[in-house]
Amino acid sequence: MHLLFMQTILFEDIGKVPYAEAWDYQESLMQANLKIKAKRFHSADITLQPEVNTQHHLLFCEHPHVYTLGKSGHMENLLVNDSRMKELDVTFYKTNRGGDITYHGPGQIVGYPILDLEHFETDLGKYMRRLEEVIIRTLRHYNIEAGRLAGSTGVWLDSEIKGRARKICAMGVRCSRWVTMHGFAFNINTDLRYFDYIVPCGITDKSVTSLQKELGKEINMNEVKEILWSEFGIVFEANIINSLQKEGIV
Repeated sequence: MHLLFMQTILFEDIGKVPYAEAWDYQESLMQANLKIKAKRFHSADITLQPEVNTQHHLLFCEHPHVYTLGKSGHMENLLVNDSRMKELDVTFYKTNRGGDITYHGPGQIVGYPILDLEHFETDLGKYMRRLEEVIIRTLRHYNIEAGRLAGSTGVWLDSEIKGRARKICAMGVRCSRWVTMHGFAFNINTDLRYFDYIVPCGITDKSVTSLQKELGKEINMNEVKEILWSEFGIVFEANIINSLQKEGIV
């Protein structure tokens, strides 16, 4: 169902956090929403007060070096053993998101939307296209025309030029009762050498890039975050507010 009024999304930049910590935080937000939805489903009172409605969240963060494998991924796409990962100071997690293997690390903006799609549109494919559109629109601010690659999720550069297609943003999500978690990993000032030790997203014939590599200079991460935040609100037709502002902290 698609509701006509504008939704509110609470935004948090949680900084540089271990992957497991961010995963636990997402799970807590998702479970809070699922409990609310279960209560509404089983309640005889269909006029529950607004304060028991689900809440939408958008988290931004960076992770220390980590490889994550989606539930449909293949271990053979991790090309290094435990001892080599220790040398690289990189950890590894099997996750409950979709997709194959990817890398997260410093200089990468990871976005985790926890949205109740019943207040947007109950179509997971359209949700993924909207996430891609946020990144595509953000890249236009840097005069980079990006797009999609048929049969793959994420955002690509030169996707239609043989031998030149390269991914700048990977995506993988989980959805339960139309509540989402996980999201996107947008390479800004990312150390791309860490992708050499995996088969990114299980794709063997395409490369990976970053905004820094494309523009030939280091990029202001806070500037990109502000653009992302703004474009997310436009694409999802939502009012995005800083959760700290909502609580009167800043």
